[in-house]
Amino acid sequence: QVQLVESGGGLVQAGGSLRLSCEVSGSTFSSYTMGWFRQAPRKEREFVAHITWSGGSTYYADSVKGRFTISRDNATTTAWLQMNSLKPEDTAVYYCAARPRFGVQWSYWGQGAQVTVSS
Repeated sequence: QVQLVESGGGLVQAGGSLRLSCEVSGSTFSSYTMGWFRQAPRKEREFVAHITWSGGSTYYADSVKGRFTISRDNATTTAWLQMNSLKPEDTAVYYCAARPRFGVQWSYWGQGAQVTVSS
C-alpha cells in the first residue's frame, strides 16, 4: 500500500515562501514520477509541477514557473515543493501524487495540505 503524506502548508503573506514536503512509503520511491497539484475553492484541480523518477527532469505550470521548485531525494523517499514569491491566487489545497515510471495515470495521492496566501 503506497502512502503519501504532505506537510508544510500554512498561512503566509503575499511575497513570502513555504516549502511543502511529501513523504512516501510502501513502495519503491524511485519507481515513480512525483507531482504536485492544487485545487482552489470552486475550481478544478490543476497541475503544478512534476519531477521524473531520477530527478533529471522537471516540468512546471506556467503560473508557477520561476517561483516554485520541485525536488526529490530517493534516499529519503521525499519530494518537496519550494514556493517563493507567493501570491493570493496560489491559495489552494496542494496535493502530492505519484505516477508509475512508465505509466500515464497518477495512481496515488496524498491527503492535501492547505496553503493560504494573504494579501
